[in-house]
Amino acid sequence: MSGNATFRHTNTSVLSVCAVEAPMVVSSASFDERLTATYRRVGMKPGMLEKLAGVRERRWWPVDVSFADAAAMAGAKALAEAGINPSQIGVMINTSVSRAYLEPSTAVAVHHQLGLPTSCMNFDLANACLGFVNAIQLAGTMIDSGQADYALIVDAEGSRYTQETTLARLAADSATADDLRSQFATLTLGSGSAAMVLGRGDRHPEGHRVVGGVSRAGTEHHDLCVGNLDHMRTDSKRLFEAGLALALDTWQDAASDFDWSGIDWFIAHQTSVVHIRAMAAALGVPVDRFPLTLPTYGNMGPAAVPFTLARQVDDLRAGERLLLLGIGSGLNTSYAEIIW
Repeated sequence: MSGNATFRHTNTSVLSVCAVEAPMVVSSASFDERLTATYRRVGMKPGMLEKLAGVRERRWWPVDVSFADAAAMAGAKALAEAGINPSQIGVMINTSVSRAYLEPSTAVAVHHQLGLPTSCMNFDLANACLGFVNAIQLAGTMIDSGQADYALIVDAEGSRYTQETTLARLAADSATADDLRSQFATLTLGSGSAAMVLGRGDRHPEGHRVVGGVSRAGTEHHDLCVGNLDHMRTDSKRLFEAGLALALDTWQDAASDFDWSGIDWFIAHQTSVVHIRAMAAALGVPVDRFPLTLPTYGNMGPAAVPFTLARQVDDLRAGERLLLLGIGSGLNTSYAEIIW
């Protein structure tokens, strides 16, 4: 019996997907410079962020750009490219991990900035790095059932505060080699925002059909990566092994519901180039079918999938099959197919 949850959509299409780059480029070399004394004291070498994770640089937002501001920028861009008026949006979902407050939701600020109608349902959907893929399923379900004609999904991530706090902590005389290892993943994060407009396929033959997908839970691993804006600790080795095993089990069970042997592009959440190579090898597909944003943008959490897709759009051809996929802390994994 399959351990997957499976869904299919009948009338949902992607009308646009957009990315917004954070403007400040921050190199991994600059992080190493700030940690030189700690590396020397604990007997570790600089360069791990690039050598182990493959992250050369990442982006930061200016301090006066909020998470809601960044999400609204992407949302406005996606609406303009789709040719959809804000008044037509029936549901808006913000999937950002990054948030300034526990309440209210970030979605309300984005809703206000975009001038969405009072009839537009809006809320945050948080599920670590899988939130955006989960939101495609949820919004598609609402469109298929007639609850909404159009949906807007937004995500904005900002790593600046978390990384500055982490660098200050790791530069202290009390920092240990174990501290560096457990907080290493924090320094691979990046900032950016993305958005997608979904609509009814019968009204938009030019759209890109959302076929369906699968998800699977491995929540026995819920303590391998735990964080907030001040401090994130990660057991990178165990997270890598457990996440890859969960994703592979999901892929194998999905074969009874979907024929994914002919997928053209794998649009993946990216934690390291080692992770992407291992994922490609486990699925038995060439690694060059995984477009990468990680080396120059870092791990953008749930924004990574739509951000990477948006940067790939100009190279996509009609009829190509895309598989969106990711593994989120907790653990959960999801796959979703789109025909371009």
